[in-house]
Amino acid sequence: MNVHHLSRPAAIIKHRDVPTKTVDVGGTKFAYRELGPTSGVPVIFLTHLSAVLDNWDPRVVDGIAAKRRVITFDNRGVGASGGSTPNTVEAMARDAIAFIRALGFEQVDLLGLSLGGFIAQAIVQLEPDLVRKIILAGTGPAGGIGIDRVTFVTIFDMVRAALTIKDPKNYLFFTQTPNGKKAAREFLQRLKERINDRDKPIALGAFRQQLKAVRAFGQERPADLSRIRHPVLVVNGDHDRMVPTSNSVDLARRFPNAELVLYEDGGHTAIFQYHAAFVEKALEFLEA
Repeated sequence: MNVHHLSRPAAIIKHRDVPTKTVDVGGTKFAYRELGPTSGVPVIFLTHLSAVLDNWDPRVVDGIAAKRRVITFDNRGVGASGGSTPNTVEAMARDAIAFIRALGFEQVDLLGLSLGGFIAQAIVQLEPDLVRKIILAGTGPAGGIGIDRVTFVTIFDMVRAALTIKDPKNYLFFTQTPNGKKAAREFLQRLKERINDRDKPIALGAFRQQLKAVRAFGQERPADLSRIRHPVLVVNGDHDRMVPTSNSVDLARRFPNAELVLYEDGGHTAIFQYHAAFVEKALEFLEA
């Protein structure tokens, strides 16, 4: 009797299980995780203020990695990456470019969240040929309204969170409506899914350097983004407290080839709150 074994596709590795790797970038070790298909233009995830590898919503990472090669990483001096954190967005962008080059990529897509969105804008201005498409979430242009106040809002909400024994992300990232509070609880649970090989939290010194970079970016003269012809998807919640939503509207206007999506009753990390809708939109944009 002939028994035919059906060949099964290799199991899809999820962000919670993918190993953390390192690459040498000019003598400094950068930590990163990679998942999804091994071919095609990779999507480089640039993360928010104070975040490490474990702060990405696994639903967003896994959702995009279902179709696209995804790479998340800790920039210089953050989490498990070596070196010391620069205090300007441009220096962070140069480090990110060096990391991308160290992995041997000639062209990438960028997904920048918050501070990562500032860095993504700097990358495409410094190295336009390195970038194919850009997704900018919960972010704004240099000199944008309220960006230089991010430090104040962050510290205020960290104190408020300490007093109410809550994670500051409840206040900083989500609306305070029943829907927003529920989304925050679910998101914080998802962040715990990875149990092994977790990243180191950001050091206070690195966090301070990032806050300086954000403040300086908020005080800069706006860059001329009309020269950037790349396809850009700008997404945010309609109630972003950290980087006020008007900045996303402004940003989408400044790029000649941009589309704007605002999620109703969404905060700073609306891409986590509405992860299913965002992943679908992001893949549609990247695949187009």
